[in-house]
Amino acid sequence: MNDVTDGLSVVEALRAGAGEFVALRRDIHRHPELGFQEFRTSDLVAERLQAWGYEVTRGLGGTGVVGQLRRGTGKRRLGLRADMDALPIHEATGLPHASVHAGLMHACGHDGHTAMLLAAARHLAEHGDFSGTLNLIFQPAEEGLGGAKKMMADGLFDRFPCDAIFAMHNMPGFPRGTLLLRDGPTMAASENITITVQGNGGHGAMPHQAADPVVAGAAIVMGLQTIVSRNVAPLQMSVITVGSFQAGVANNVIPNEAVLKLSVRSLDREVHKMLLRRIDELVTLQARSLGVQATVDFQGGYPVLVNTQAETDFARQVALELLGPDAVTLQTQPLTGSEDFAFMLEQVPGCYLYIGNGDEASGGHGACMVHNPNYDFDDANIPVGAAYWALLVRRFLVD
Repeated sequence: MNDVTDGLSVVEALRAGAGEFVALRRDIHRHPELGFQEFRTSDLVAERLQAWGYEVTRGLGGTGVVGQLRRGTGKRRLGLRADMDALPIHEATGLPHASVHAGLMHACGHDGHTAMLLAAARHLAEHGDFSGTLNLIFQPAEEGLGGAKKMMADGLFDRFPCDAIFAMHNMPGFPRGTLLLRDGPTMAASENITITVQGNGGHGAMPHQAADPVVAGAAIVMGLQTIVSRNVAPLQMSVITVGSFQAGVANNVIPNEAVLKLSVRSLDREVHKMLLRRIDELVTLQARSLGVQATVDFQGGYPVLVNTQAETDFARQVALELLGPDAVTLQTQPLTGSEDFAFMLEQVPGCYLYIGNGDEASGGHGACMVHNPNYDFDDANIPVGAAYWALLVRRFLVD
């Protein structure tokens, strides 16, 4: 297969059997499970892989599943990853396949990612003319819990070495079935920070007899904004957001304590280190200047997701072969969201790419942004995403 027509024939082959995987995706959607609790989903994945002839390993990262398929005499080893967890959001789509669990839904499309990789898995088991080792990684707990890191700590790449690894995420706002790629920094590093400002409470009518943590907290919020505007180069992306500020319960009482919760993002490792250092300095000194004390608790997050050049170039060529240039964006813009596939890319070269989930022109729930109660994965992407994985495997695993 050396031209777009051949690439599209792979899509058509997957489209012919897509109904089974649309039904599977909707079944997973009806039964969402939070991170490290994907028991039903991992059972489903493992059963399918075993039925298709994969050697299945369970328990990495708790609920993680790895399916391995070896063919021929090739020495190369390839990893493909999909995530399985849902979010604590109450679904509002009203769809027939909406979540049956109140307060839980697949609001990020991980049900679709799992279905795409399973569709590719079956196709490759039945028609996989490749030579080498294929490792299909179904990961738990991507949504803020670091399931990728937990799988790695449990020996993922020691037990299943990979010469390269790839993953795909749906992206609302772009035409369904289009592919978007980027080399270099692609998704932001994240850090979760809690600031506790300790003052001395008192009567609201006598503030001079108290040390007000609310005023200090407000000053800290405003001071934090100067880090991005005055310490970060204008062409470097960074974000400091105070998403929570909690203090006091009554209008005439100065509380003892105020608690701020921050989200910090950047696309450069050195910039990220600087942001954390400056936050610590500014918070400590701003609090001291107002007669209170502050502690800064850095709770960790995800590193910058960096796609390696050679693997991204390879992924681009597969995309062009599959869909042609009109349906492929070769160098899309970076995103300020974060993704724990970044941990895997710190150990193994690879590429994280996007598949368009729909735009305003296409209508429907696919154009709705992820992490929204009205979001839904566009099932038309299942054969496209599966075909991409199938073609990528054939092009990578050759003698």
